[in-house]
This record gives sequence, structure tokens and C-alpha cells, in this order.
Amino acid sequence: MDAETGPVKRAEKGPGTDSGTEPSGAEPTPTAETSPEKGTAIDPRASRRPHHALRRTLTALSLVLLLLVLALLTAEGALRVNYSGEPAPGTRTRGQDALWLGHAWVDGRKSEADVRELAGRLRGTGIRDLYVHSGPLEDDGTLPGADYPKARWLIGALHRELPGVRVQAWLGDVVASEGPEGLRLERPATRSAILGSTRRILAAGFQGAHFDLEPLHSGDRDYLTLLDDLHTLTRAHHALLSVAAHQIDPLPGFHSFWGATTGHPKWWSQAYFGQVARRVDQIAVMSYDTMQPLPSLYGGYVAQQTSLALEVTPGSTQLLMGLPFYHENRFGHWARGETVPAAVRGVRLGLSRTDAGRARFGVALYVDFAATDADWRAYREGWVE
Repeated sequence: MDAETGPVKRAEKGPGTDSGTEPSGAEPTPTAETSPEKGTAIDPRASRRPHHALRRTLTALSLVLLLLVLALLTAEGALRVNYSGEPAPGTRTRGQDALWLGHAWVDGRKSEADVRELAGRLRGTGIRDLYVHSGPLEDDGTLPGADYPKARWLIGALHRELPGVRVQAWLGDVVASEGPEGLRLERPATRSAILGSTRRILAAGFQGAHFDLEPLHSGDRDYLTLLDDLHTLTRAHHALLSVAAHQIDPLPGFHSFWGATTGHPKWWSQAYFGQVARRVDQIAVMSYDTMQPLPSLYGGYVAQQTSLALEVTPGSTQLLMGLPFYHENRFGHWARGETVPAAVRGVRLGLSRTDAGRARFGVALYVDFAATDADWRAYREGWVE
């Protein structure tokens, strides 16, 4: 920054002016001490101060931007390093994988021929659990029976074609955590209605309930209370309780920073993830929509998420890492970066480094109606075979 200039110098003495006054008849020259109009004291530097303030502000903003760019480059570099190395032998399917299925399977649009085709696709893979979309829940927690009219037919048909597969009802809704619309889990009546909806889907023949409630903020105690009540219910029916989980803070406290700057925290703390994992039979990390533009960065991110989840998930809970079987391009998801091969390699690397022998572990494929043959091939070649 330039140094400030000093006061304006007085005019030099004219010939024969011992007192330093101006020659007769000349206009007085403004000085740092007097105004030419009113004789009031002024500081010539004052007109320059707004420019200096603006310059200082721009410099500070540039420094902050530079620091953010350096932090981003450092973080992305760490993800690239996290993608290096080779997975440990044996880090393949344990026969405990899952697949999310769309609503068409229970509303009458699918037929026996579709079930046979799906069964042919799944034979020889590690998929044991099917999460069939049977909702969504109403905002008061209720679930109309008309939402899943073909549930009994589907469950029977799948069991005939794929003995041993478990069919769970996938129930979801928006949580009113960032707006006026959605489930209000702080209301006992809402939680009670969700329990009633779960009883009905179990009575329809489903072998478990899989909940995907979003957005759920880290530390939400009402959600934990709901899970405690749901697990009591599912255990009494010898059924599974499963949840789709938010990603874990890639840096400690990152959800707080992101929430303060965007209003949408997105991530959970690792401690909160562990609290959720201890209350369910299965927890599936939605390890997609990561804002990573390249396969190497996305794979490194998935490796990190796998390690973070393994560290706090008890051995009695089945942990599943999500694979992106869909292809969208929007903010937060680049199809060219979030690929199945990168995700599978990331999962294997995270498993290798953290708990290579974990028995209750798998991947979850999202979602059947958007999957391509290339996605299925990458899953088989990278994880199954």
C-alpha cells in the first residue's frame, strides 16, 4: 500500500518577502491549516481516506479468497492421495449388499416378467436386501394403504425367484428442518403416526422398514427418539430397521461451517453418525452428491467416508456405502466424476485401511430405474468378482 503524503508545503518566499507573505495582489495559497473559503482548518489527507479504506477492504477480501482457494486445493489434493494405493485382498462383497427400487414395483406398473428380469440381474451378485419405495409418508407421519397396493404380490414373487432376499419398505419424506413444510419430528403425534405406518407395512409382509428422512441436521435428538421407538417395534416383529444416512464431516465441525454459510448443514458429525448407527440394524451412507468433479477426487472422498463410518459403526450394525447408479449433472453432482468404478475402488480402499475383516459390510446401489448396463458391469467387476 502507498505511503500517505504529508501536508501541502507553503509557497516559497517571493523576492523581498522576508515575512514569507505572498506578493501584493496575489490570491492566498491554500495551506494545510486554512481553508481558502472559510479559514477553517482542513487535512488534505481526508479526501484520500475513502480510497485507502476501499483498498484495504479489497486487499482483505483478496487474502480471504486466496486462503479459501489454498484450503480447497489442499483438501482436494488430500482426496487424490487418499485414492492412491491398492485395496487389500478379500475386500469384496460379503453377500450383504442392497438395492433401492422405485415405486413402480408396488403401484401396479411392474409384472411377473419384470420380476424375472430383475431376478436374472441379481443372481450371482451380493445383493440380499431390496428397499422398495412404498411411500412417501404424509407430513403428519401417516401412510395411505393405497400407496403400496401390490406389496404382497411383489414380496411373494421376489421370494419365489430369489429365495433368501429380504424385501423392505422404503419410506421417506422431507423433514421440516429448513422450511415450513414436512415432518415435524419434535411432535409426539408425528412420531406416533410413523410408528403406526410402520406397523401397517410390516403387516403387509415387508421384512423391514428403511427410512430416508431428509434433511436431518446433525444432533437432532427427536430423530434419535424416533429410532429408539422404531427399533423396539421392529424387533418385536422380528423385522429389520434400516436408515439412509447423511455423509460425515470431511473435516471436524464442517457441518456447522456449511450450515452457517448456506443454511443447509448437509453433513453429520462423526459422533452423531455413531449415535444413529447404534440404534438401527442397517445404516446406508448416501455417499453421492459430493460436489467432486473427478473420479479420483470422488473415489478419495468415498474412501474417507468409508473409514469415518467404519470407525463409529458397531460390529452388530450392518454398514453399507452407497454407489451412484444414476447420471445427473447439477450443482453437487457431476456424472463424469461420481462413477461406480471410482466409488467401488474408494469403498475397498477405505475398508482396507480401517477394518478389512468387517463382516457386516456391503454396498447399496441407488437406484434401479436409472442404472445402466455399465453401472451393473462395474459393480460386478469391481466388487463381486
